Amino acid sequence: MKIEDFITLKEISQIKVDSKQRFFSASEPEIQRGLTSDIYFVRSRDLLTSMGLADTEVTAEIFSSKEGVFGGIEEGLHLLRGRDLEIWCLREGEPMEEKEVVMRIRGRYGDFGIFETPLLGILASSSGWSTAARKCKEAAGDRMVVCYGARHLHPAVAPVMERSAVIGGADACSCILGALLLGRSPVGTIPHAAFLIVGDTVELARAYDRFIPEDAPRIVLVDTFKDETEEALRVADALGKQLNGIRLDTPGERGGVTPGLVREARARLNRNGYEHVRIIVSGGLNPERITRLTEAGADAFGVGSYIARAPAIDMTLDIKEVRGKPVAKRGRIPGITENNRLVKMS
Repeated sequence: MKIEDFITLKEISQIKVDSKQRFFSASEPEIQRGLTSDIYFVRSRDLLTSMGLADTEVTAEIFSSKEGVFGGIEEGLHLLRGRDLEIWCLREGEPMEEKEVVMRIRGRYGDFGIFETPLLGILASSSGWSTAARKCKEAAGDRMVVCYGARHLHPAVAPVMERSAVIGGADACSCILGALLLGRSPVGTIPHAAFLIVGDTVELARAYDRFIPEDAPRIVLVDTFKDETEEALRVADALGKQLNGIRLDTPGERGGVTPGLVREARARLNRNGYEHVRIIVSGGLNPERITRLTEAGADAFGVGSYIARAPAIDMTLDIKEVRGKPVAKRGRIPGITENNRLVKMS
C-alpha cells in the first residue's frame, strides 16, 4: 500500500457507514487504510504531504509502560508489511522490562505514521493477555492451563486474545480460530447446557464416551445436578478406565471450587480405585487460586476472565531521529536507545 492509498481527511468526511448492516469491528482493509487510527494521525499525514515532508526519514521507538510478556508482534509486522521499513523488535513471548524499547522502526514517516494507533493497540492488548497467561502458568507449574476466555470479549478480538494466551504460556485454548491461528487444535469438552438437556450426568457421560473418537480424552463435568464427589464416583463407575478426568466448575453461588472440595474429590476417587482420573478445575480462577488448588491436588485449569479481562500494557511510540539527527520531545533522551535484545525483522 502506498501513501496515497491511505484514507484522507477529505474521504473521511464523505464516508457513509450503515451500522445496521455490519459488525462494528473493523475489517482488515479498514485497518490497513487507516480507519482505526486516531484522526490526528491522518491530519498530520495530510499536512506533511501538503508540505512535501511525508517522505522524511525518521526512526521511531516503542517502549513498554511496565514489565510483562511481549505479545502481538506478528500482527504488528503484518500491519507494516510491504513497506520500505527497517524493523527491529523483541520476539513474541519474550519478557520485557518497564520502559524497555520493544520495537524500533526506521523509514519514511508517511509509510507508517498513520499506523501508530493500531500498532500500539495490538502490542498493548496482546502483551496484557500474554502476561496474564504467563502468571497463571507460573502458578500452575507443570499442570495444564487452558484459556477459556472467548466468552468474555467481543468475538472479533477473542481469537487474538486466546492466541496471545498460548504465546504467554497457556498450554491450549478453546476458541476455534484462536487455536487454528497457532496451527493447533482447540481444546474443550461439553458444557452444562448439554447435561441439562439430557437430564442426567451419567447418561450423557456414556453417550459422550460412545460419540467421541477413541483417542480423545473423556473429561466430564460433575457439578450440574448432585454433589460433585457423588457425581464423580457415579461417572467413574460408569466409564471405568475410559474416564480421563472430571471437571469441577462449581458456581460462585455455591462457593465455587474450593481446595477442600478438590481434596475430598481426590481422596474419594483414590479410595475407590480411580487414581488415574484427573481433576480439572475452572470458574473464576486467578494465579492465587490456582496455587491453592494445585496444592490441594488439582491437575489442570481452565482460565477465562482473568486472562480475557487483563489490562493492556500501555505502549508509547516516540520519534527519536529525523533525517539521521537525534531528536526527542521534552522529558525523553534524543537518539536511539540501545537494546541488544532487539532482532532485525526487515
